[in-house]
Amino acid sequence: MAASDTDRAQQQIDEIEALSSIYGDDWCVVDEDEKIYCIKISDSLDQPKWTLCLQVILPPGYPTAEPPIYQLNAPWLRGQDYTELANSLEEIYLQNLGESILYLWVEKIREVLVEKAQSSDPEPDIKKTTEEVDEGDEDDFLLDYQPIQENQIKMLNYMTSESQEDEELPPIHHGNPITDRRSTFQAHLAPVVTTRQVKRVLEKLYENKKIASATHNIYAYRIYCEDKQTFLQDCEDDGETAAGGRLLHLMQILNVHNVLVVVSRWYGGILLGPDRFKHINNCARNVLVE
Repeated sequence: MAASDTDRAQQQIDEIEALSSIYGDDWCVVDEDEKIYCIKISDSLDQPKWTLCLQVILPPGYPTAEPPIYQLNAPWLRGQDYTELANSLEEIYLQNLGESILYLWVEKIREVLVEKAQSSDPEPDIKKTTEEVDEGDEDDFLLDYQPIQENQIKMLNYMTSESQEDEELPPIHHGNPITDRRSTFQAHLAPVVTTRQVKRVLEKLYENKKIASATHNIYAYRIYCEDKQTFLQDCEDDGETAAGGRLLHLMQILNVHNVLVVVSRWYGGILLGPDRFKHINNCARNVLVE
């Protein structure tokens, strides 16, 4: 048994090394110890229209005895689209039982995106993209990005009932900032039991000029609905592609609920690459542990 565990571990290492060299910057290690990885997939290299992030966790039994645990993150991926894609991935796993399948998964997703780009589907409405490209003047940059937070609150307006107007504002806890190459990350946490409270906390945070001027305010929340025994959960990238989904994933792994976590990032003009996701997760994890 021990030998097969060692074999599996080696197979995982080999597959990860291969994927990281194939996909370069599009491959990202979210958490080495937990074996959580993220692959950014798009329909073309030059001017991608459709982009999706595949996040995977490799359990100890993968590839011979267990499938990867995965999540598909894209603002446009909903309902039927999601189900069809998930079914395709399931099928690939069943056709290749016991084998390393991540490459097949990524290429299947790319195929779907290319088909989408060639069909008459309107392009996704992407309101804001990550700043991890060379930006010009940072002050202009911050001002350009301001109106987005209004939109996030408007979106929540649709989800919340105005009859709960007087719902009290939960206490907000601010974590310790992390600074790396002039970029600063800080997490904020509040206990919440309704989407109305989520909205109140976000409004309160955006009243703070410093938080409102952050390049990105990424957030995720999970609320446990006792009566239905289900989770009400959502996340927002605020332009930092796939960061909201990763944050929500971290909360799922840590099994936390009735909480909203917001991570503010102030961009300092130097690109951090995949390290930025590590800092976002570390900030969030620290504030959750506290």
